[in-house]
Amino acid sequence: MIASGGYNGGMRRYRVSLAQINPTVGDIEGNTRRIVDGIAQARSLGADLVAFPELAITGYPPEDLLFKSAFIEANLAALRDVTKAARGLTTVVGFVDRRQDLFNAAAVIHDGTLAGVYHKQFLPNYGVFDENRYFQAGREASVFSVGSTCVAVNVCEDVWYPTGPITPQALAGAELIVTINGSPYHAGKARFRERMVATRAADDVVWLAFVNMVGGQDELVFDGASVIVDPHGETVARGRQFVEEMVTADIDLDAVFRARMQDSRRRKETARHARLRAQERLQARCHRPVGRHRQLARGGGRRGGARA
Repeated sequence: MIASGGYNGGMRRYRVSLAQINPTVGDIEGNTRRIVDGIAQARSLGADLVAFPELAITGYPPEDLLFKSAFIEANLAALRDVTKAARGLTTVVGFVDRRQDLFNAAAVIHDGTLAGVYHKQFLPNYGVFDENRYFQAGREASVFSVGSTCVAVNVCEDVWYPTGPITPQALAGAELIVTINGSPYHAGKARFRERMVATRAADDVVWLAFVNMVGGQDELVFDGASVIVDPHGETVARGRQFVEEMVTADIDLDAVFRARMQDSRRRKETARHARLRAQERLQARCHRPVGRHRQLARGGGRRGGARA
């Protein structure tokens, strides 16, 4: 069934599918098959975009498998296979990126081409989480243009922080923000998590698509309950708990523009954000290193916050 997010024939319709799958840690080949099958299913549903959970290629959490170079390389080879399969739509999928360090990453693939990569900024290191042991934190909060649509991506813990990357992404023009997750279950978690997602969507006046995995790994259980929330914080589609399924909704992208026109806070925040970005660019030019390894930092930096 395809949910309707207030869409009618005169609006900019965008069909979003969330692939609530059950990946297995270490089974890169099997996980890749699940992802490729999910892409085919989303394409058959006419989806413009399909998103898969956090570290869907490797399974979550991969832990000390990340110390094996062959495992990292197999994950990157699998991403290439997923990229080839992702024709005719935009695909967001979690994987391990290798640069000067390892990053918990989301690949943004458009019509068979890797368009960009987002690195998770807030790495949980409490309770059942130990991500500082394995990953470097990201710094950039990019926005991607897909035709006339502006889409941004982030990863799990990033969405739990009120001052996280969602705000700079929204102020940079994102209409839809996709967050990919490996969010464990406990009693009452789904209701609390959905309220948090609704708050982020309403505060930043964006469509927010939150995809979570199902299944288990050691003592962790993942419950799914993926949601798509409109710019007013209303849920338009919700996945079932503990079931693999494709959660799909038609969303009205023009609803973002209409809601933003009625929110004077955003005008002030947009102006303040532009001033800060200009100051950052000026400072980067003043301190730009000489030589081949020049890099101009951009996007929202990491700031203090909450929980996952």
